[in-house]
Amino acid sequence: MLRKLLFRQAPRAYRFLSTQSTLPLLSKCSVFSYCSSSRPEIPPSNSIEHLEDQPTNTISIDRSGLCSPPEHSHEPSSDSELVKHLKGIIKFRGGPISVAEYMEEVLTNPKAGFYINRDVFGAEGDFITSPEVSQMFGEMVGVWAMCLWEQMGQPKRVNLVELGPGRGTLMADLLRGASKFKNFTESLHIHMVECSPALQKLQHQSLKCMDEENTSEGVDKRSLSTLAGTPVSWHATLEQVPFGLPTIIIAHEFYDALPVHQFQRGSRGWCEKMIDVTEDSSFHFVLSPQPTPATLYLMKRCKWAVPKEVEKLNQIEVCPKAMDLTSTLAKRIGVDGGGALIIDYGLNGVVSDSLQAIRKHKFVNILDNPGSADLSAYVDFASIKHSAEEASDDVSVHGPITQSQFLGSLGINFRVEALLQNCTDEQAEALRAGYWRLVGDGEAPFWEGPEEQVPIGMGTRYMAMAIVNKKQGIPIPFQ
Repeated sequence: MLRKLLFRQAPRAYRFLSTQSTLPLLSKCSVFSYCSSSRPEIPPSNSIEHLEDQPTNTISIDRSGLCSPPEHSHEPSSDSELVKHLKGIIKFRGGPISVAEYMEEVLTNPKAGFYINRDVFGAEGDFITSPEVSQMFGEMVGVWAMCLWEQMGQPKRVNLVELGPGRGTLMADLLRGASKFKNFTESLHIHMVECSPALQKLQHQSLKCMDEENTSEGVDKRSLSTLAGTPVSWHATLEQVPFGLPTIIIAHEFYDALPVHQFQRGSRGWCEKMIDVTEDSSFHFVLSPQPTPATLYLMKRCKWAVPKEVEKLNQIEVCPKAMDLTSTLAKRIGVDGGGALIIDYGLNGVVSDSLQAIRKHKFVNILDNPGSADLSAYVDFASIKHSAEEASDDVSVHGPITQSQFLGSLGINFRVEALLQNCTDEQAEALRAGYWRLVGDGEAPFWEGPEEQVPIGMGTRYMAMAIVNKKQGIPIPFQ
């Protein structure tokens, strides 16, 4: 889901798990000398012996780092339900949790997650996404999807999948723009992958859906979008989308919300950053004294990187869910045909320390009032490329290119000129501002309105990447 017009770094954190299973692997890789200590605060100061020096045929239990919660009090707590839930997990575990687990709970907890029960998009929400800026974004993504469909041989039945559709604005603009191309729209079955009931309702409204009457038991209810007469289904996960048909997948500002693990280089090597509770019952960061399961993903990510790229970093973020999701996408595309378009803000290389929290369009501490702010991290496009290529020999990966290059090559310049021919002065100003936000870089030079409202370009901050079945050739506009 993605995701913002603001870019800056914010605090970070990580998870505690004790395991001996990764030690043989770590000892074979010089990059992975690992920090071992009794849960030091950041930065570590009392690191003890290197893990490679520890005996592997005995098991010892260090209880010095176990959580010692304050004595029970009958005083009423001002903590939110999500804060109580997070502290309960830490107390039950007897130790800290990873940043990834914290991030996942904060964003998608079924009862109190940031995305679950509210509309967080647009000017009245916490951040603005490209589809909310201008209809032209969804229209250009529609052009890309139609071009890919042409390269696929114009199949009669296609799954069009959007991951994390937000309000449904992108898909609605796509369908409006494509509605005149009947052969394309009549081939589509739209699948919206969304875990939030509140956002599902908004998407239903945006797509102007009508529910089909179905009295048969055991048959899922299906909706029909009146924008293009296209069937629409909702799913909580990608795995629920039916297999067996060519599939076009759109992931716009989705990867940036997937939970990340963070590692920090210490005197004894890489340690995973974690989140614990202090004696005064507030959240803070600590370092794991032992390797964690996410270490395997760190090893994989460093294997893909140039050694010098890792040597200069003191912190690294890895996103196991992004790697696994990309593998799933690549395997599906390799078997069923089609392609995936990924648009997000990020880097074409190892991401160091990018986790950030945004509340009401302003940066805040990620540990401040969990569940009240959006958490996101830079997308590692190089990791996506490697994950796809390792998962399937039948796919090719193209990009990343900047969002400005992507939209410009698809014809957004011609589209904005056409729209400007038939609009009021107020509409023209909105179009120019929206166009600049999508393709510009920095502040708009033509802006004459209030300084605090100056459009900020996202054209070079956001990047686009495509994963397609090799049989279809190179997708537009990545030639």
